[in-house]
Amino acid sequence: MSSWTEQDIPDQSGRVVVVTGANTGLGHETARALAEHGARVVLAVRDVAKGEQAAARLPGDVSVQALDLTSLASVRAAAADLRAAHPRIDLLINNAGVMYTPKQTTADGFELQLGTNHLGHFALTGLLLDRLLPVPGSRVVTVSSNAHRLRAAIHFDDLQWERSYDRAGAYGQSKLANLMFTYELQRRLASHGTTVAVAAHPGLSRTELARNAPTALRLPLTWLSPLFPSAAMGALPTLRAATDPGVVGGQYYGPDGRREVRGHPTLVTSSPDSHDRATQQRLWTVSEELTGVAFPVG
Repeated sequence: MSSWTEQDIPDQSGRVVVVTGANTGLGHETARALAEHGARVVLAVRDVAKGEQAAARLPGDVSVQALDLTSLASVRAAAADLRAAHPRIDLLINNAGVMYTPKQTTADGFELQLGTNHLGHFALTGLLLDRLLPVPGSRVVTVSSNAHRLRAAIHFDDLQWERSYDRAGAYGQSKLANLMFTYELQRRLASHGTTVAVAAHPGLSRTELARNAPTALRLPLTWLSPLFPSAAMGALPTLRAATDPGVVGGQYYGPDGRREVRGHPTLVTSSPDSHDRATQQRLWTVSEELTGVAFPVG
């Protein structure tokens, strides 16, 4: 299918969707499109007041759930609330993220980008998975980035960047981890036959994600941002991964333009490193140990 757009989203009536980081940017546009197509959408956000404001701008059945991915206690509390409110979940979209932050740690002592982008979502997915498994056609969609190719590796010898810190390298590691998590999760889900794991990336888009970039990079991004595709356009790969009936578990969607910077969503290929099965499995084991969350599949 060429030039896939929001108009290609099938009817989502009856589906329960949880979108992390949905009060702004890509997450908000993702939530909007799904709500407009009939889904019951939960905005899982750190700032509940902003989440309520975002929910008020959306049509249909939209609610807000407090979720701070930098705190495993918050992740567990959010998962408990979601489990109590929703006997079934059709779609979990792991969208929230931070980028190029100065050296910081989460409440649990994890490097901020890895802790937010990967470990928080890893824990949330594991705690909610039994709400997805009984639902035919359910999906876990995790948002990665082209940055998974740039100075990116899983640094098991210094996973939390305690010896030295490179904000771009740490971001790349977290986005590579998103893909490795997706591929390993899909392998574990395959025998169940109901839920699939899929990844997507937006290319470039006009969002606030790069606000923590170093000045040398932030200024050019600010000057050039009017030329970037809109957040609604950037959300299309996620939306296709979440709703296209032809999607298969383990796939990766991104823009179809040159270097996957812009364009309509299509099936794309991730780096060879992201497909290293031994590293995927080791990262999974480490992630379970760090978060204390064991998945009901495997």
